[in-house]
Parts: sequence; structure tokens; C-alpha cells
Amino acid sequence: MYQADLLKGKTAFIAGGTSGINLSIAKGLASYGASVTVLGRDVSKAQAAADEVAANGSGKSAAETADVRDPDQVLKALQNARENFGKIDILISGAAGNFPAPALGISPKGFKTVVDIDLLGTYNVFHCGFEHLNQGASLIAITAPQAVVPMPYQAHVCAAKAGINMLIKCLALEWGPAGLRVNGISPGPIEETEGYERLAPNEQAKQQMVKQIPSRRAGTGNDIADAAIYLGSSLSSYVNGTILTVDGGTELGDASADCLSIPARK
Repeated sequence: MYQADLLKGKTAFIAGGTSGINLSIAKGLASYGASVTVLGRDVSKAQAAADEVAANGSGKSAAETADVRDPDQVLKALQNARENFGKIDILISGAAGNFPAPALGISPKGFKTVVDIDLLGTYNVFHCGFEHLNQGASLIAITAPQAVVPMPYQAHVCAAKAGINMLIKCLALEWGPAGLRVNGISPGPIEETEGYERLAPNEQAKQQMVKQIPSRRAGTGNDIADAAIYLGSSLSSYVNGTILTVDGGTELGDASADCLSIPARK
């Protein structure tokens, strides 16, 4: 178990932190003492998320708004966060876009939109954030299984996430000598997220999905928050350039075949 003050005195900035996985991460970091800035595109949603984060932890929280595709907006938000809480110790890029569509059904504009939000957005957050980071800061990008597993109706997302994975490794290589660590988290199916509801819109679909997961359950926001707490803290001080897969084994393949069933342990 982590000590309660593991992140006391640390500051975190989370792009896309107003809902879903990223909000869970923000609340998790706050619960261990970090002061957290959440960034979103909608003012009211960002403030509501910041209020929820504040209620969940001992650190302070603040809301900023920006479109991650616009580096000037991102830089201004990061400057505000630094003025509020000081230099940043944990910088997380989690903004993402997705819509299922066959490759021939995606317009160039639609393809570009996803790449711009996911890949360019991650680059903007990290590039603009560089000058505002504390020595030893941890940068974390939220990627996805689509980065390494081809999926139908996800060509745009697969391309964007694969780019994020390689960006993580390149920045870890370049920025490691500056005392920074750059890692990623690749979540599997996570309950109560938009992606999960889209993939499994009813109870039957949810049961079928869970049957395919080796760990026989979908993940929770807390599972991803725990991974971010680890990567953001001194517990992972020698971890750099790694994609931490948190998916119950989903990436390994479909575990629903009868031949994979094992007897109950006595």
C-alpha cells in the first residue's frame, strides 16, 4: 500500500482530466497529497472536475481550459498552473478522440482530427510543458491497445496511438539526460467510460467482453489511477520509456475459448 503522503508537495497537470480515466487519475493523485490542475475544453466541466478532485484529496486543485491542438492555449494553461502551484512534477496527457468507422468511411478531416487531438495534443502538452517541469518530473501519456493491436474501424486511432507510443520512447531517450522520465499507460476495457459503453452497450455485450479478458473482469478507473500514482512517484524512479499495459491481459488475445478453462483451485 502506498503511504498516504506519497505525493505530498507534488504538483500535477492533467490534460483531458475532466472525465473518465483521466478524472480518476486526477482524484487518485490528489488522494496522495498532490496539488492537481485539470485541463479541459469546457469551462464548467473543468471546474466541476476540479471541485471533485479537491473533495477527494488533501492537496489543492484548479481548472484550466484549452484545446490541446492549440499550443498557445496549452502554454497559457501551463503557465497559470505554475503560477498557482509552482513547477510541475507530474505532467499527464490524456485528451483523446475516437469514433468507430471503416477506413473508407473516414474523411481526411476526420482522420486528421483524431491524430491532432491524440498525437499532436500529446506533443503539445509535453513540448509546452518542458520549461515548467521540476527536476525529476514524470511525464505520462495515456495511449491504448490500438497502438500495437490492429483493430477494424480504428485505423485513425491505431495510427494516432502508435505515434504516441513512439513519441514516448523518443522523448524518454532525449529528455532522460535532463532528469525527466517519460512513460505511458495503455488501459484495457475500463468500466464507466465512454469507450467501454460504446464497445459493450448492453449487459450481454459486457458479459461477452469480460469472458474474453484473461483476468475475467473489466478494469476500473482506480486501476489506471494506481498505475499513474506509481509512474508519477519515486517508486518508479528508474522506469523510463515504458508503456505500462493495464488491461487484465486483454492485449494477449481472446481468452474465451473452452480450452483455456481451468479447474477451480481447492
